[in-house]
Amino acid sequence: MPRHTLPILGVLLLSAVLLAACGGSPVKDGGGVKKDAPASAKANKAVNTASSMLGKPYRYGGSNPKGFDCSGLVQYSYARAGVQVPRSTDAQRKATQPVTQGGLRKGDLLFFNERGRHSSHVAIYLGDGSFVHAPSSGKRVRVDRLADPYWKKSFAGARRFLGL
Repeated sequence: MPRHTLPILGVLLLSAVLLAACGGSPVKDGGGVKKDAPASAKANKAVNTASSMLGKPYRYGGSNPKGFDCSGLVQYSYARAGVQVPRSTDAQRKATQPVTQGGLRKGDLLFFNERGRHSSHVAIYLGDGSFVHAPSSGKRVRVDRLADPYWKKSFAGARRFLGL
């Protein structure tokens, strides 16, 4: 190999290493604490909409501020962000791509197995280990944590809409 190509190869190799380091998630801050990767503008808008619904009542089949069920809250929040989302939990699961728990971003959907049913409950990830959801009859839209023993035990996986 000619000597004048060695510096060029070194610069290319260094550039590739630096670019690879920028593309990963999750991100660590200066203290080594794992932080969530940045979310898209649409995902952030859906998160903000869902968060603004805190305290709204649970209503089976509900998909507006008068009352929500879990998939209705997801559909409503993403619609306000300009994203068309299927109505049912199962259809939402099928319309999304798997995400590792270590690669979570705001706006990702979290699925839970409840009452022996696979992926029967859905929530929107808020970041920092918390999520917003419409839990069940008699309750209201609220925030919970993935680390809570109940949710940790029933966690079935995270998924993301393609392009978000």
